Amino acid sequence: MTSEVVIDVQPKEISIALLEDKRLVEYQCEGRAENFSVGNIYLAKVRKLMPGLNACFVNVGHERDAFLHYLDLGLHFNSFDKYFSLIVDGKKKASVEKCTGQSILEKDGSIQNTLKVGQELLVQIVKEPISTKGPRITCEISFAGRYLVLVPFSDKISVSTKIKSGAERSRLKQLVHSIKPKGFGVIIRTVAEGKKVAELDLELKLLMKKWEDMIERVRRSISTPTRQIPLL
Repeated sequence: MTSEVVIDVQPKEISIALLEDKRLVEYQCEGRAENFSVGNIYLAKVRKLMPGLNACFVNVGHERDAFLHYLDLGLHFNSFDKYFSLIVDGKKKASVEKCTGQSILEKDGSIQNTLKVGQELLVQIVKEPISTKGPRITCEISFAGRYLVLVPFSDKISVSTKIKSGAERSRLKQLVHSIKPKGFGVIIRTVAEGKKVAELDLELKLLMKKWEDMIERVRRSISTPTRQIPLL
């Protein structure tokens, strides 16, 4: 299979097309003035707790603070929080596998009993700022590739519902189970259908490299009040 990326740069917009065997499989067009941040990961601080909304405002360096609801902390927040605290304490051998398995975050819990003002969090932008509202964020960090999405602290393998074949779903699950590291979950995307283990393994390694690079940036940036950790 031959893959090609075609980029058309115009004064007001940039168009990007992905071709496989001369067939268009992805197309994206963005205005040159746009400044998208969805997917960006920030090391930020809790600015203000809002018990009435069961949420908090977090400083991620935007003009307006980001909004984080209690439910957007994610089911595996306790595992992530334990791992992050080890990183902050300078533990060089902090392990995702050993931190995975902490108690699941209670769905009916409260923000004031979980977080405190000044607490540092790793967050990911899920919705752009709109008008007077800051960005919407989550603590469920993920790294998306073309075929796979890597989800730290999950350990679950999910397959896109658009892949209908039971045999193919089972094959993909078995392949991913054989190559994924412990302590990491994986979402198998629709375009992974029919792909060989070598292709999936290569992408999984690239996603793991993003995770490792991000954690290394966190280690180097601990002393800075507000940091953005961009995905590579």
